[in-house]
Amino acid sequence: MFTVRRWWERYGSQLVLTGVVLGIALFIRQTQGAIVSELYYQIVRPFQTGPRPEEMRSNARLLELQAQVDELEQQNQLLKNQLGYVQQRPTNVITAPIIGRSVEHWWEQVTLGRGSKDGIQEGYIVTSPGGLVGRVVKVTPNTSRVLLVSDPTSKVGAVVSRTRYMGFVRGESSDEAVMEFFEKVPDVEKGDKIVTSHVSHLFPPGIPIGQVESVDLEKSPAPEVIVRLTTPIQYLEWVVVEPFEPK
Repeated sequence: MFTVRRWWERYGSQLVLTGVVLGIALFIRQTQGAIVSELYYQIVRPFQTGPRPEEMRSNARLLELQAQVDELEQQNQLLKNQLGYVQQRPTNVITAPIIGRSVEHWWEQVTLGRGSKDGIQEGYIVTSPGGLVGRVVKVTPNTSRVLLVSDPTSKVGAVVSRTRYMGFVRGESSDEAVMEFFEKVPDVEKGDKIVTSHVSHLFPPGIPIGQVESVDLEKSPAPEVIVRLTTPIQYLEWVVVEPFEPK
């Protein structure tokens, strides 16, 4: 008994301390360090000048809600504009969302979320507020692929609205296109409006294409002008598809 007492007097405090440390370590592990974080926060809180964590979380939530409201307002305005545009078109048009677009081919083609089940066929014309977008070149039951007017392989019969000089517009993979004329000395100048030609076999006449940005009458083998497309092709989300029977 005397030996146990002497042992306890010698090692008891160390044993108790070890037990306390192990108990604290186990508690911290069970709470995943929450108590330590809270103690740290309480210690450094008087020295912090920025917003408190709960304020930051509240502000983050408010910013999230505001972003959602802004997005809904933008979508609502877009739909209003689209509705107004559709009401001006023939009754047999089809509205379609853009659901696919390749980064590598951003200016060349888009995929629509409507297809043959919705009545779309190859050769149909695609427009949006601003004018010509392109034409449908491939259709599946639920999707359609559109060749954009900005695609370098796209050639659209066009005419200068003011003077009626004709040529064709080819894409430049940007919001600008090039118009080449059939005449050697066409009457065209900066600011002229370019629309689809009445002799085009792929598009109906009179659809706005763009506005002349610059003129190069010395270009060989034919005069050439730079046309800025009036349709914001890079920002399109919805389009209108309508039938067209080539001549």
